[in-house]
Amino acid sequence: MTSGAPYLLIDAGNSRVKWALVQPDGVQIAAGALTHGGADQPDWSKLPTPGSAWLSNVAGESVAARIAALLEAHWPQLPSTTIRASSQQCGVTNSYTTPHTLGSDRWAGLIGAHAAFPGENLLIATFGTATTLEALRADGCFVGGLIAPGWTLMMRSLGEHTAQLPTLDAHAARGLLHADTPSDRDRRDPFFATDTPRSLSAGCTLAQAGLIERMWRDLQDEWQVPVRLVVSGGAVDEVTSALKVPHTRHDSLVLSGLALIAAERAMERGA
Repeated sequence: MTSGAPYLLIDAGNSRVKWALVQPDGVQIAAGALTHGGADQPDWSKLPTPGSAWLSNVAGESVAARIAALLEAHWPQLPSTTIRASSQQCGVTNSYTTPHTLGSDRWAGLIGAHAAFPGENLLIATFGTATTLEALRADGCFVGGLIAPGWTLMMRSLGEHTAQLPTLDAHAARGLLHADTPSDRDRRDPFFATDTPRSLSAGCTLAQAGLIERMWRDLQDEWQVPVRLVVSGGAVDEVTSALKVPHTRHDSLVLSGLALIAAERAMERGA
């Protein structure tokens, strides 16, 4: 690792790979994203050489191999670390019974959120392939979380496992969810639809929103303190369109957490 060199941060999720090149002080130099199985390549040719790469990968071995090949092609022998959740790191304490079984993306996101909203109690909702919830106390203690099918996965599952329901992809569902026809404007029933595709899209959206609102209220009742709801993920626009509670959007919690992990490791090593 080269002292003072930027960090390459990579968040390999189930739907796509996000990356960012940041300076040790956290200033971002460049960022981008790749789709899984696509032919797109990151434009790294004009970037400064990073001192190290830091990865969160929940997408499996084939994605790990693709990332390794990209790194080797652009920066041969670049030091690379794939993170795992631990019992304590960057001011966050992990209450999972077996700490390392917590997903690395959720762990990095917790670290990023704790730094982004210091001194606040948080409920972190991420809307990806899965919808995940994390309860994080102001003192940095992650008390636990929930995992549910994501918005797109929920719709796809209904289409694949029922005889008469369509299989909606995210693009089609977004168009249905945001459609505004004259008949819609005349009706007063919120989200009740008059055709099957829109019923499916709206029902899955409200199922997501209802879970978040329920847990946000329950958490505040349990802790007896205000809790900030932080939202992110690929379906964040769709789900938050149905939320009726205050929320704050943050689109780079995992990458922010990776940067903090890299910086802490550098300090430990005296780099």
